Amino acid sequence: MADVSLKEAALIVGVVSACYWNSLFCGFVFDDVSAILDNKDLHPSTPLRNLFQNDFWGTPMSEERSHKSYRPLTVLTFRLNYLFSELNAVSYHFLNLVFHVVVCVVFLKVCKLFLDNRSSVVASLLFAVHPIHTEAVTGVVGRAELLSSIFFLAAFLSYTKSKGPDNTIVWTPIAVTVFLVAVATLCKEQGITVVGICCVYEVFIAQGYTLPVLLDTAVQILQGKGSIPFSMLQTLLKLIVLMFSTLLLVVVRVQVIQSQLPVFTRFDNPAAVSPSPARQLTFNYLLPVNAWLLLNPSELCCDWTMGTIPLVESLLDVRNVATLTFFCFLGSLIVFSLRYPGDSSKTVLMALCLIVLPFIPASNLFFPVGFVVAERVLYVPSMGFCILVAHGWKKLSNKSVLRKISWVCLAVVLFTHALKTLHRNWDWESEYTLFMSALKVNKNNAKLWNNVGHALENEKNFERALQFFIQATQVQPDDIGAHMNVGRTYKNLNKTKEAEESYMIAKSLMPQIIPGKKYAARVAPNHLNVYINLANLIRANESRLEEADQLYRQAISMRPDFKQAYISRGELLLKMNKPLKAKEAYLRALELDRTNADLWYNLAIVYIELKDPTEALKNFNRALELNPMHKLALFNSALLMQESGDARLRPEAKQRLLHYVKEEPQDANGYFNLGMLAMDDKKDMEAEAWMKKAIRLQPNFRSALFNLALLYSQTAKELMALPVLEELLKYYPDHTKGLILKGDILMNQKKDITGAKTCFEKILELDPNNVQGKHNLCVVYFEERDLIKAEKCLVETLALAPHEEYIQRHLNIVRSKIASLSATEQSSLPPDVTATAGAEEKQKSFQNLKEEKNGQKTTQTTVDNNKGHSKNKKRTEKNNMDKETPKKSTKEIKDIEKKRVAALKRLEEIERILNG
Repeated sequence: MADVSLKEAALIVGVVSACYWNSLFCGFVFDDVSAILDNKDLHPSTPLRNLFQNDFWGTPMSEERSHKSYRPLTVLTFRLNYLFSELNAVSYHFLNLVFHVVVCVVFLKVCKLFLDNRSSVVASLLFAVHPIHTEAVTGVVGRAELLSSIFFLAAFLSYTKSKGPDNTIVWTPIAVTVFLVAVATLCKEQGITVVGICCVYEVFIAQGYTLPVLLDTAVQILQGKGSIPFSMLQTLLKLIVLMFSTLLLVVVRVQVIQSQLPVFTRFDNPAAVSPSPARQLTFNYLLPVNAWLLLNPSELCCDWTMGTIPLVESLLDVRNVATLTFFCFLGSLIVFSLRYPGDSSKTVLMALCLIVLPFIPASNLFFPVGFVVAERVLYVPSMGFCILVAHGWKKLSNKSVLRKISWVCLAVVLFTHALKTLHRNWDWESEYTLFMSALKVNKNNAKLWNNVGHALENEKNFERALQFFIQATQVQPDDIGAHMNVGRTYKNLNKTKEAEESYMIAKSLMPQIIPGKKYAARVAPNHLNVYINLANLIRANESRLEEADQLYRQAISMRPDFKQAYISRGELLLKMNKPLKAKEAYLRALELDRTNADLWYNLAIVYIELKDPTEALKNFNRALELNPMHKLALFNSALLMQESGDARLRPEAKQRLLHYVKEEPQDANGYFNLGMLAMDDKKDMEAEAWMKKAIRLQPNFRSALFNLALLYSQTAKELMALPVLEELLKYYPDHTKGLILKGDILMNQKKDITGAKTCFEKILELDPNNVQGKHNLCVVYFEERDLIKAEKCLVETLALAPHEEYIQRHLNIVRSKIASLSATEQSSLPPDVTATAGAEEKQKSFQNLKEEKNGQKTTQTTVDNNKGHSKNKKRTEKNNMDKETPKKSTKEIKDIEKKRVAALKRLEEIERILNG
């Protein structure tokens, strides 16, 4: 076995880099979304054991909707990518490029077993640049092919060392081979097919048998003319070990999928559900289609399902000629390789093994698959194709007449393939570019029209998306998913009538329930979402809630294990104010899946509705046990702890909110509630910092603005509260409590009676029955020395709140002052003495009223997420004693008399205006 030189390896690295450098600029597209973006198994918070319990897409293998693709080692490499770069697509694409280089180098080493050095390099270069590999290399999910191929080839190379001197058996390489086969299978299922290649290699290459020799030996043994040679017994022993190991792997694999095949629909693979002979004719025709893609990769498409390749329904179909030609050519190569000895036949035989055996799992021969043609499954078969081409090129180049032409043709093929690969990579830049390139090749695939619509929908371009979805329904009128997409897009465009019509069409296409027949085996589980989507649409109408509930129950009757139906029905029952029935729905869903954190979270919400915060918190905690980073559970459980008033729970509430803001750093609500917790703990500076951060993220955050102003007012920073209140009232001019707080600060701190009066009058414009605003306006009247108006105002306020003792007390004070003024006018004291005493008494009375009012004032705000916070500002009420008025001179008495007369005239004018 020749080793790969450094120059050869460098050449391969350079060629691969030149062909795939632009793949680093591609994003996550098509299946990458499900395998990478939506796969929770990549997150460090997910236990590693989940990788060995779930399929490639993160769905538990036990669930019927699972694709049963068990590739935990491939998912593990995705997880490592996520660990170092999270969802940065560059690192994922770079690792794929590295793995492709490794495959090319190991493949070169394999080629040197059957080809000369120059031909091996040609085969490896052709494999490196072949455009059919773009789906496997540039598509991130193609890593399953790359990893499986590395261990596939390594297992084969290990097995080639199992033959010792004098044809003895070396068991260590065989044990390593079995281990590598298992690893390859855990990367992708087709890895197990290397065992078949090892068996063929052992019989026809290592032992040098040909088919005629084997037949002659078998005939002689059956006729009793000879015994089995010792070398053949050794070969049989090695084959038995290999086959037993393979059987063991198959048994384990069947146990993993729990003896269930994945559920596919006629849209995924139309031929699989077609009657004979259409099924057999179509499956056979797909073989030359795949061969043509290897031979002429000019028109590549990311999705060949649905109507891409019409069914071959008749023996008279002209496409059967291609099938017949393909089998004739393949048969001639098989006969040549098995019948004749020599290096050429051995090379052809191993090339055919690499083409045929790894393709068997995707051929529909033993079980249906979820696609018609998939370019990525040709990654390993293309190795055999490249060996055949290199072997043929070697034959031509050895002839002097054709040597130059063979070199020119080789250069043209390598150059054009490299250019095609480089150009094809750009198609994988985004979902829109990928599916639009596919539509250029095939316009009869409704799935492609749907996928372009999805790409536009993700960009919020609903109008254009709708056009593609409608086109999908025209290409495939019975496509349930296409009609669902149309309905969803109409809903996004607020065209509920059209949305309902589309959902009804999709619902009419659903197969009817047949008693005794399993429903889920005849339809894709996601198609049942038509009932969920339709119910979600019509339940926006309060008069149709029962109709929506009927749809949920219909979906449940079709599939009692339809978890999403229970979840959606639970939400509806909560809306219908039936929390007990909602609880039953969620408990039923939990019977189906107790590892679903969302279900425990929803059940906690039900317990909140049932006024059982203890049980609610228990269920929040259960959700967080299953998913420590469940954002909604973190947030709402923290609020529940905060609202409980239990100071012992505040540290844990704070930790959960800190985890929440780490996961959602742009959500102002998290910082706001951290601020409220700090206020509860009297940590004013910390509370101020959190509130300011919430306001920076959301400048119009109503509750954060008010509570920051309230915090300032409670910490003797009233003047700092004013600009915050101005900002609040700029966004929310009708914020009553903001107006009350602003008015209070203006009156008590700024001594701006006019500004305070404006605030309180604004409150009464918004709410004439606001007791606090009206009472504060009465205080303003008192401050303005308008006792008559203050009295009238307090009488009206008392009528609104007859049980408020402080209003009655303030009214008594005002009335006593009015009476005092009247009594002074009739007193025997000189007029100037009476006037002065009345003025002083009036000032003392106002002081009592002002402090009395402040003593009773309570400022309260309602915070988002039902978080309330209130504080009292109290002052000590003073009792002032009237002082005896000293005697005045005659001149002073005359001046006071003039002032008294003027004051009386002003009071009379005010009274006249009030009476009017």
